Amino acid sequence: MNPGPTVFAQLMAHAPHKAFVRCVEQYRRPERRRRFSHWDQFLAMAFAQLTYRESLRDIEACLSAVPDKLYHLGFRARVTRSTLADANERRDWRVYAAFAQLLIAEARRLYAHEPLDVELEQTVYALDSTTIDLCLSLFPWAHFRRAKAAVKVHTLLDLRGAIPAFIWITDGSVHDVRILDAVLPEPGAIYLVDRGYIDYARLHRLTAAHAVFVTRAKKNLLFRRLRSRPVDKATGLLCDQTIALTGVRPCREYPDHLRRIRYRDPESGKRLVFLTNDFTLPALTITQLYRCRWQVEVFFKWIKQHLRIKAFYGTSPNAVQTQIWIAISVYVLVAILRKRLRIERDLYTLLQILSVYAFEKVPLPQLLTTAVNASEDAHIRNQLQLFDL
Repeated sequence: MNPGPTVFAQLMAHAPHKAFVRCVEQYRRPERRRRFSHWDQFLAMAFAQLTYRESLRDIEACLSAVPDKLYHLGFRARVTRSTLADANERRDWRVYAAFAQLLIAEARRLYAHEPLDVELEQTVYALDSTTIDLCLSLFPWAHFRRAKAAVKVHTLLDLRGAIPAFIWITDGSVHDVRILDAVLPEPGAIYLVDRGYIDYARLHRLTAAHAVFVTRAKKNLLFRRLRSRPVDKATGLLCDQTIALTGVRPCREYPDHLRRIRYRDPESGKRLVFLTNDFTLPALTITQLYRCRWQVEVFFKWIKQHLRIKAFYGTSPNAVQTQIWIAISVYVLVAILRKRLRIERDLYTLLQILSVYAFEKVPLPQLLTTAVNASEDAHIRNQLQLFDL
């Protein structure tokens, strides 16, 4: 008797297959029909992410070791190294990017009411990028510096649930500030950016769209103070000012007033200067908001440690984009699973469990809610003593 689908198949059941087929039809390239479908490719790459496979040969060896279980994992064709390599090189990465965006939309809906560290009703985004170093001889198309190659993953992170709302993958030479041109401002939303994104023309575009930005001021900021508000210096606030830019180019690119807040961090004693176009939120809330920006740094550190995005199975731009987008899909899919099954455990623990039990036929709610680690002093009743005490 079949006790049910495998753990891996249960996870993939949360990925809408019909929506995936629509993505394939949208970006399908002319090619002869093959048994190894786009869905088989997605499953193989997702399996590699979940079980930490090191190479295409490693993927083939692992799946070939259990041929009788491939059907129960969801595969409809045999996975070979050459077939998977060919698919990663030739099949349009935009298929997997479009599918990841569908999963992201679902995850953001599920996490829409997650609490923030700051009590606000607005959507809060943190925008930043992370650089993935590559070997220049293997990835010459990703030239970054004289003897170095790299790709950048630019991410707009929704801080409710730490779900990436927007991702753009470029070579390492693309400056961070250019990503502001690709971001469609959401009226009423708050965007947290660091000093690398200060371009007053682009920031003014956020203001014109009725969006809020919070950033840190550069040391060479030229301005004229227009008025000051009273602050409670016991909280670490030093001043709260309304200013106008006085530099020739900045005042032309950003003709409106800005709010300048100086703050001394009670823990480190470091003095920070913030700029924002919001004049309604309390000054201390602005400083707390910018502290939340570090969640995007935690997100980058997490995916680099727990997903396969630092070593790649192929060397072409298409293969790199495909692997990164499928890795993001796996991250979001596990986040969706966690919310739908109301699991309290963190994503790292869920990934570890899924990696160990991928071939098992255990109901996911039962598996993910059962304690994994026994207590250190738990007594194994059937264990005999080797020596008399």
